[in-house]
Amino acid sequence: MAEREHDQVLRFVIEGTPIRGQWVSLDASWRRCRDNSEADARALELLGEALAAVSLLAQSLKIDGGQITLQIRGEGPLHLLVAQATRERSLRGLVRQSAELPKGEAPHLEQLFGAQQIVITIDQGQGEPHQGIVPLVGRRIGDALQHYFEHSEQLPTRLWLAADEHSAGGLLLQRLPGELEDGDAWNRVLQLADTVTDAELLQLPAAELLHRLFHEEDLRLFEPEPLRFACGCSRERIGEVIRSLGRGEAESIVAEQGGIRVTCEFCNARHEFDPVDIAALFDSATPTPSNLTLH
Repeated sequence: MAEREHDQVLRFVIEGTPIRGQWVSLDASWRRCRDNSEADARALELLGEALAAVSLLAQSLKIDGGQITLQIRGEGPLHLLVAQATRERSLRGLVRQSAELPKGEAPHLEQLFGAQQIVITIDQGQGEPHQGIVPLVGRRIGDALQHYFEHSEQLPTRLWLAADEHSAGGLLLQRLPGELEDGDAWNRVLQLADTVTDAELLQLPAAELLHRLFHEEDLRLFEPEPLRFACGCSRERIGEVIRSLGRGEAESIVAEQGGIRVTCEFCNARHEFDPVDIAALFDSATPTPSNLTLH
């Protein structure tokens, strides 16, 4: 068996139908996110599924220069999950746990997070971001997203997601507008895809998996594209956030703590600003609001 591709997304179409799909594997990029999140294995699986989902959706949506963010915030044992991907094929994410997770059968997401919704934000890089609210139903991220697709006016879409401690993977199918010459094609393709297992998503090379699922279909594969972990934090962006606090508040923190220290939760990079740095921030630029959200 050929080796499974690492950190790649691959697009395909089923010829003669308005059906397109994508396959994704996350390995080193997934482990980088996992290592920055201290949480139980179950919580990390949900993060992996979320990262696979946004990686697939970022490639299927027209967000050139933008990004898609999936966020769950609540008051349960898992109080925060964030997964973000860009059209430039970079991703980052985290999950935060505040209490032990329930034992036994995998609990519903609503119970784990103490929340009732997922917030999906699509930022095109210009204009106001578009935000969608997804009911937090089911036991897996794919369950909640499937509920969203079934009740939205977007293209008919199905997702299959999996994650373990080593990798995350996923499969996406979409039906584009247009008449089906073969009226049963969409239902047939979905039934075939429903036979995929978590192990196959996490272990099989793309071509082998797609051949196993769709060997009776006329499949056209495109060149795979690489994915990578990348964090958008920088000293400049942190400086913008500090300026947005106002000079008085920033100098108050410096007086109490001797400086301002910020650790990025996505990549663990540490940014330190001493009293001279803080003075320079306010003396050299007019305070500007920042879109950066600190989690």
